[in-house]
Amino acid sequence: MSLQEQVQSVLEQIRPMLQADGGDVQFLGVSDDGVVKVSLQGACGSCQFSTMTLKHGIEARLKELVPGVKEVINL
Repeated sequence: MSLQEQVQSVLEQIRPMLQADGGDVQFLGVSDDGVVKVSLQGACGSCQFSTMTLKHGIEARLKELVPGVKEVINL
C-alpha cells in the first residue's frame, strides 16, 4: 500500500468523528518528505480548536499509524 493510500485509509477512520461535530477533512496530497496536506471543512474549518484537531488529532493519529508521516498542514 502506498503512502498516499495509507494516509487516505487513516483519514477515512477519522472522518466520522469530525462529521459528528459538523466538520470534515479533505485530503489534498502527501509530499515525498512526509508532509500531508489537508483542508479542514465545515465546522472544523472555522472552529477555534481547529489547530488542536489538526495537530493533536489528525497528525498524531497519522504519525502513529503511517510510517513516514512527519507533519500535517491545513491549506
